[in-house]
Amino acid sequence: MATFLNEKCDWFQIFDSQTAELITYHQQEIHQHHPKAGWVEQDPREILKSVRDCIQMAVSNLHALEMDSSDIKAVGISNQRDTTILWDKKTGKPLHNAITWLDMRATETARMLIKNCASGDKDFLRTRCGLPISNSFSAVKLRWLLNNKKAVRNAVVDGDCLFGNVDSWLVWNLTGGPHGGRHVTDVTNASRTMLMHINKLEWDFDLCKFFGLPMDILPEVRSSSEIYGNFVDGILKGVPISGILGNQQAALLGQACFNKGQAKSTYGTGCFFLTNTGTEAMLSQHGLLTTVAFKLGSTEPACYALEGSVAVAGGAIQWLQHNLCILKDVSDVEALADSVKDTHGCYFVPAFSGLSSPYWMPDARGIICGLSQFTTKAHIARAALEAVCFQTRDLLEALEYDCDMCLSTLWVDGGMTRNKLLMQMLADLCGFTIVCPSMPEMSALGAAMAAGSAEGIGVWDLDDLTAITAEMYHPSISNIGMYCE
Repeated sequence: MATFLNEKCDWFQIFDSQTAELITYHQQEIHQHHPKAGWVEQDPREILKSVRDCIQMAVSNLHALEMDSSDIKAVGISNQRDTTILWDKKTGKPLHNAITWLDMRATETARMLIKNCASGDKDFLRTRCGLPISNSFSAVKLRWLLNNKKAVRNAVVDGDCLFGNVDSWLVWNLTGGPHGGRHVTDVTNASRTMLMHINKLEWDFDLCKFFGLPMDILPEVRSSSEIYGNFVDGILKGVPISGILGNQQAALLGQACFNKGQAKSTYGTGCFFLTNTGTEAMLSQHGLLTTVAFKLGSTEPACYALEGSVAVAGGAIQWLQHNLCILKDVSDVEALADSVKDTHGCYFVPAFSGLSSPYWMPDARGIICGLSQFTTKAHIARAALEAVCFQTRDLLEALEYDCDMCLSTLWVDGGMTRNKLLMQMLADLCGFTIVCPSMPEMSALGAAMAAGSAEGIGVWDLDDLTAITAEMYHPSISNIGMYCE
């Protein structure tokens, strides 16, 4: 009952709402296109087809288990954030490929926008939207598209253009497309566009004016848990879509971080750290992002988070495999790194596309230093894993400086959490307990929880959650001085 999309794959995962057990799933790879260096695109039509295919195959798996598709009561969407899609509302055809969150083409556009600020400060808009001006976010990508693509400009002038992140594109198509499709998003995705007022939870005229963007292309902002519309065709025809969250916020919900001070960190291609700050939108002075964590119902208050994002985590291990060719597979990194007791003074900063939180230095580039004649590929592999831990520690220190919040536990998820050596290194270098659930992809679970608990659905009780089995990693060395006693 949840579809989950990241930068490489679509999943459709079906959960038991009574036990949170994953019953079955299907996943399918999505192709990335690189028209130029630093440009990362996806075909929106392929994304949509992949979702439909994953639904079909997962439901077929359900039938093989002698269960019926009528048992699926609701569907939630967890999507890669910041990925920008524009399409024609009359034809449903994309006006351009989706520009993904990894794409760097709008870096110069971001620089020009910063120069246009009275203060020349990247944080000029932070008090309104919670974010620094960066090419990472949808508004800057939208500005680039309007500046550079005639088809987009024409569609805007003609009143035919619609904008959305992946969630909006899917909901619009699955609920009817040109024939009555619902053009909506949720507060978590909207909070990452730079166009929503972080406290009012609505599109902000002054922000849209700053970026020179028309407000009539924007989707309606809704809560993260309510019925947005129903599937109009296919094997799930009539089933409501009742949950939408950005993938990192969905993981926070899936980890049951409902209370202020609880935090999770997701380790995939990048690293995304979110801490629940309660109903207050706290503004960071140390490079973290203010975002909406979730809003579980149209009449419920929004819960906020401080977020730190690292562009390259697992991406560094993939780089070791594909660029340095020292790994046959990314799964080999654990054994290789564990074959040496330390890095022998080698350090790796994988700033392949600049540094994100807490530094926001788009011009930074990667470096491997401390090399000697004794350095081996094992030392470099271990340094790559340490880099993930050190970048996480940077985010945790920024959190402590911002709100004097000292964590004792961090919930983690994502593909890299299968690496036991990395998890122990993380506990050692951060100085507290790491909790790793048995199911690494928590984003889909969070989307399912939001969908199943929505008003009018009510098959998932968030006040009576079944504990998910987890492995715990405790520091094996003494505290290294980051956190208060």
